[in-house]
Amino acid sequence: MSFLTSLLNALPGAVAQGLIWGIMAIGVYITYRILDVADLTVDGSLATGGAVCVMCLLSGMNVWAALLVAVLAGLATGLVTGLLHTFMGIPAILAGILTQLALYSINLRIMGKSNTPILAKGTVFSAVSNMTGLPQSTVAIILGILLAVAIVAILYWFFGTEIGSALRATGNNEYMIRALGVNTNSTKMIALVLSNALIGLSGALICQSQKYADIGMGTGAIV
Repeated sequence: MSFLTSLLNALPGAVAQGLIWGIMAIGVYITYRILDVADLTVDGSLATGGAVCVMCLLSGMNVWAALLVAVLAGLATGLVTGLLHTFMGIPAILAGILTQLALYSINLRIMGKSNTPILAKGTVFSAVSNMTGLPQSTVAIILGILLAVAIVAILYWFFGTEIGSALRATGNNEYMIRALGVNTNSTKMIALVLSNALIGLSGALICQSQKYADIGMGTGAIV
């Protein structure tokens, strides 16, 4: 009976974490399944989103603004990988590895150390909890569901547009879509930028949920 009680007590937190990590999985899906590229930038960009968000919060920035900056940081990491792959001709997997390795040093530079707590700072979860009066665990689940549903809905619409269709075709048959006059370098860049922006958002939410950012938090994320 005590085991069941402990399980039920731990369930809300586990569900909330799963939903937040699910946003990262959506980002990985864009490159791994749609673009057909195993983008190893993920292991670094997740930590980058978290590190940037934590440092923004410590500087006194609004929690929502910190999330936006984290998304932009993730976007920038995808842009770097895209430039290495498309303009420098480096294979996609190697380009992701190079960006991932570089991000380890960059993340250390951003935080100044390997682990940075934000125990005394407010988060998006505490902000919504204060407005609604709901427990933070419940707020985390609700926000996770709303964000996941909104992201899936927006992506569903986007991949039905002309650009989104070209992106899907690039992953399916790059030579065919190139023969039809589509710039595949541009579609690859869009996919990598979009993917890592979502991963940066996930990293920021994870750090706000667990109240700290760690240099190794993205290790093995692609797996």
